[in-house]
Amino acid sequence: MRRYLRRLPAFAAVLAACCGLTLLTAAPAYAETNGGVRVMPLGDSITDGYNVPGGYRINLWQRMASGGHTVDLVGSGFNGPAALGDHDHEGHSGWRIDQLDANIVNWMRAYAPRTVLLHIGTNDIGQNYDVANAPARLSALIDKIRLLGPQTEIFVAQVVPRSNATEEARSVTFNAAIPGIVAQKGPRTHLVDMHSALTLADLADGLHPNQTGYDKMAAKWYAALQAVPGSLATVAVPPVGSAALLSNPLSNRCMDDAGGGTAGPGSQVHLWDCHGGANQRWTRTAAGELRIYGDRCLDVNGNGTADGTKIQVWPCNGTPAQRFTVNPNGTIVGTASGKCVDAKSSGTPNGTLIHLWTCNATAAQRWFAR
Repeated sequence: MRRYLRRLPAFAAVLAACCGLTLLTAAPAYAETNGGVRVMPLGDSITDGYNVPGGYRINLWQRMASGGHTVDLVGSGFNGPAALGDHDHEGHSGWRIDQLDANIVNWMRAYAPRTVLLHIGTNDIGQNYDVANAPARLSALIDKIRLLGPQTEIFVAQVVPRSNATEEARSVTFNAAIPGIVAQKGPRTHLVDMHSALTLADLADGLHPNQTGYDKMAAKWYAALQAVPGSLATVAVPPVGSAALLSNPLSNRCMDDAGGGTAGPGSQVHLWDCHGGANQRWTRTAAGELRIYGDRCLDVNGNGTADGTKIQVWPCNGTPAQRFTVNPNGTIVGTASGKCVDAKSSGTPNGTLIHLWTCNATAAQRWFAR
């Protein structure tokens, strides 16, 4: 499994070369950050802000700030005026669904968004690019976001109207498929009817919103976010019974079973690029376990208490070695030892071992659900 995952970047590069996909190299995470809840505006030129640099993000930022929300917009893009307090985004002019799909894994790994605001499909329609299968591509894109973010709140917009009658007819057909797609994706995926929020009078060029149109989009996004209060709150404690990836903020890499599910009992956990596979999906139970594969648990080797004791995967057995307190500050504390699950030496590379250590309030001991 690990060997296969390591080959993915090379395979993706070949695929891009032969199929015309656009692949971006990873950008440094958090170009601007205030430590707030990470929200990724994701889409095309309408997210970027064609005609009005910053687009809907300006008014949305102001609404969130006025509402008392500390939000960190994230992405590899950067634009907008000073009135936009955070300029980061993932809006790419001219891009289609497949082009976002080709990059979303890297973006999800780099930025670990709590919430994604997705408005995409406009260019599939305008380029008449296999429009009949655009809903299927959108569905697959949502699945990739969900794989890397089991706890991520995903808001999926129906695309805004356009003045060209032929293209608007395609938009209507595409938009009609989106509610059914969203309904299949579970309770953390939400529909946003952006099409009815704007009229043709709200467009600058028959396609892109003017300032009034972008402000209407912001109001619609904000109303959707307010309807899901957790979308603007960091999740440190994974909900009981719900699988989550646990990532360390120093590296944004995930707690990973080195054995990949095929090794015998006692495989040590370590940091690895988040990929959403079964060996990274942890489920907190009411008994204080962190289960993986359904029948195995995060375990302190030998129920040890010394600094440096191995943290491993072991068949669940109900002993204190497998009981942890997951705290709102992101620490995971062994109930028997009172010590923390820790990334060794504050390491960040793939393969950094995870072990038990005296709690010390460092980021090496903070784990956030995604």
